[in-house]
Amino acid sequence: MKDASPQTIYLSDYQPYPFRIARVDLTFGLAPRATRVHSRIEFAPNPARPGRHDLFLHGEKLRLHSARIDGKPVAAEAMAITDEGLTVTARALPDGPFLWEAEVEIDPEGNTALEGLYMSGGMYCTQCEAEGFRKITYYPDRPDVMAPFKVRIESDLPVLLSNGNPVAKGAGWAEWNDPWPKPAYLFALVAGNLVNLPDSFTTRSGRKVDLNIWVRPGDLDRCAFAMDSLIRSMKWDEDVYGREYDLDVFNIVAVDDFNMGAMENKGLNIFNSKLVLASPETATDLDFERIEGVIAHEYFHNWTGNRITCRDWFQLCLKEGLTVFRDQQFTSDMRSGPVKRIEDVLTLRARQFREDMGPLAHPPRPDHFVEINNFYTATVYEKGAEVIGMLKRLVGDDGYARALDLYFERHDGEAATIEDWLKVFEDATGRDLTQFRRWYTDAGTPRLTVAEDWAPGAGGGTFTLTFTQVTPPTPGQDIKPPRVIPVAVGLLNPNGDEVVPTTVLEMTEATQSFAFEGLASRPVASILRGFSAPVVLERAALAAERAFLLAHDTDPFNRWEAGRALAKDVLVRMVTEDAAPSEDYLSALGRLLADEALDPAFRALCLRLPSEDDLAQTLAEAGRSPDPDRIHAAREDLARAIATRFEGPLAQTYEALADAGPFSPDAAAAGRRALRVAALALLNRIDGGARAAALFERATNMTESAAALACLIEADRAEPALAAFHARWKENRLVIDKWFMLQVVHAAPERAAEVAERLAAHPDFDWKNPNRARALLGGLAANHAGFHAASGAAYRFYADWLLRLDALNPQIAARLSTAFETWARYDADRRALVAAELERIRATPGLSRDLSEMTGRILGA
Repeated sequence: MKDASPQTIYLSDYQPYPFRIARVDLTFGLAPRATRVHSRIEFAPNPARPGRHDLFLHGEKLRLHSARIDGKPVAAEAMAITDEGLTVTARALPDGPFLWEAEVEIDPEGNTALEGLYMSGGMYCTQCEAEGFRKITYYPDRPDVMAPFKVRIESDLPVLLSNGNPVAKGAGWAEWNDPWPKPAYLFALVAGNLVNLPDSFTTRSGRKVDLNIWVRPGDLDRCAFAMDSLIRSMKWDEDVYGREYDLDVFNIVAVDDFNMGAMENKGLNIFNSKLVLASPETATDLDFERIEGVIAHEYFHNWTGNRITCRDWFQLCLKEGLTVFRDQQFTSDMRSGPVKRIEDVLTLRARQFREDMGPLAHPPRPDHFVEINNFYTATVYEKGAEVIGMLKRLVGDDGYARALDLYFERHDGEAATIEDWLKVFEDATGRDLTQFRRWYTDAGTPRLTVAEDWAPGAGGGTFTLTFTQVTPPTPGQDIKPPRVIPVAVGLLNPNGDEVVPTTVLEMTEATQSFAFEGLASRPVASILRGFSAPVVLERAALAAERAFLLAHDTDPFNRWEAGRALAKDVLVRMVTEDAAPSEDYLSALGRLLADEALDPAFRALCLRLPSEDDLAQTLAEAGRSPDPDRIHAAREDLARAIATRFEGPLAQTYEALADAGPFSPDAAAAGRRALRVAALALLNRIDGGARAAALFERATNMTESAAALACLIEADRAEPALAAFHARWKENRLVIDKWFMLQVVHAAPERAAEVAERLAAHPDFDWKNPNRARALLGGLAANHAGFHAASGAAYRFYADWLLRLDALNPQIAARLSTAFETWARYDADRRALVAAELERIRATPGLSRDLSEMTGRILGA
């Protein structure tokens, strides 16, 4: 296990690696407990680091059998080995190029951390990002060291895969060659008893690319949608970005035991099985959409991440933010753009805003870290994508296209930085982006307040919007200068007609005014259209104005946002004042429910109430200590009031949207199902689960089956359905993950910890599998009132499991620990309970540096 107290790494200390690598040749002799790895690496001095330097190669948990330079054994006195790697003194190195050869032994079967080369159900696979390659062989495991790789795999397993193109094979061996220079984190190897779904894609230049999705026997019938998503991704990247695939083959492998969602290794993408395998009976519509998006994301990395990678891990948001933005564009084109934008903002607010407002806040490009695995965060991914989106709004579509073309031309084959990225935009568009750079270097979510002024005039009135931006202090950053904020604004007249179409206002000062002249009457402002910047908009708007925007706004995002703001206002008053649901909100919701011209998926989103965690954050920002029990009760009361008020329309909608034909995963069909199950969730509050029980018996797809089961759990009549669900799907590991999660997420708050404890003792709870661990523990954390039950039982249970997981898989434990990041916003009793658990974790001997860093940051230590 890594040292729990390592040194902090700083961006300012970056220096190029002293050596370049011309070529890497690797030979793997696979064996479960004693795999031999022979490496041949051609080094040469790097002109960017003149002088003589020691040769340092990262390496962890390796047993060295031999080391040679230019064919001669390295003298023992010239070489030092530590837990972090191997060093050869400069005096033992030739003046010019040299050949390094080493043979090491590793233990894939014993590698429970799932970093480097490990085994999953008899299959060998790798995960090398961020720093897993050092567990395979001695190597400069850093992203700015790039080289072509040739790999030979020796094993009696039938399928032997690596990066690049296949060049030779025989009985018990196969060789692969990747001609494109890559960093070690993109290395991949898979060997196992696998079957494939083959297809092909012809690039725009006429080259045929062989495509394969490799899975375990028995899973082949659930790969078709993933393959279709891949082909559509390849075509989209050619059509929209002009990027053509550059190898002869593209392979995807589905792996059951995987710490991440997927990995973009050059030509050999390795995926968590849940992001490949899908059929109508086993996957929900959200699963299908997620598969489509992640397949696209990893494929798009071929250019934004692989061909151009990041110079160091501080630049992680460059490859991830850009690629998330590209996969969001893709999904918007494949499905409903407005619905996708709302979903992305919901994710951003639920994950990244929460991160920004707590002890884990950090900029998209941090300036220091202890464990890089702890910075695969919503800030790097989701906020990184928002920063790209703002840049595109500021320079326009044409400017963005010119800049991207220049980026690919200038930096292909290089390891780039945020400075390189912004310089491309400056050169392509002539803009000065010095101030914009703060979005990359400053943490925190800016708070944007707006004041309105109306001045009538004989020749038309003037409407003025005055904005003020403030970014609250975050750990290590107390003072935040103003940023460039693109604020998209439209104006509507009292009849609901748009009198000023969407206009992007560029805010650069702490306080700034913008005037609209020649207006016939005072308009209603639609501000931050399309969520044009990742900020919190504070606006003193009356309920009647929000209801007006919900009914008339021409911007779909702001129409939804108006309804959400109304709902939050209602819920906050219900929590703090015991108020009844407002007539403004219920009337506006009724009009929306009756508008059958609207996209069903959009209507479903409007029926979804703000989450309990969202309400807790809203109350905390207002200086109130959120009470999870009152929040839960208020949300349930509002849902019941909506169902009672609109029982007839909801029931009619529910019945009218019953599937009448073959299942389709497309956006239109998924939207209809989304609206149907949204209506069911509300009606469940007043019919005691009657409709859910009937639906569960006849559902033909997992979307409706899982929704019905969730409703039955909430209605406390799920035992027969849970038993039937388990009996039917007990051999399908991904569906059983759902079975675990649904029970905890939808458990009554007072029983959530008890349910989690019972399920943790279930024979099917394989806690060593990351998906199963996330299903149970992540489900408990998602049950807001249950996780924060006043007894502290959930806190204790969760902390116990973090410690148990940390000894096996530190990455998973560290990522799950973020459930505690909001602890400081609750009452003194809950804070004391959480602090005690976090201190208990920190005091545990042998704690990994992953979990040690996270608990320290959460505590503010």
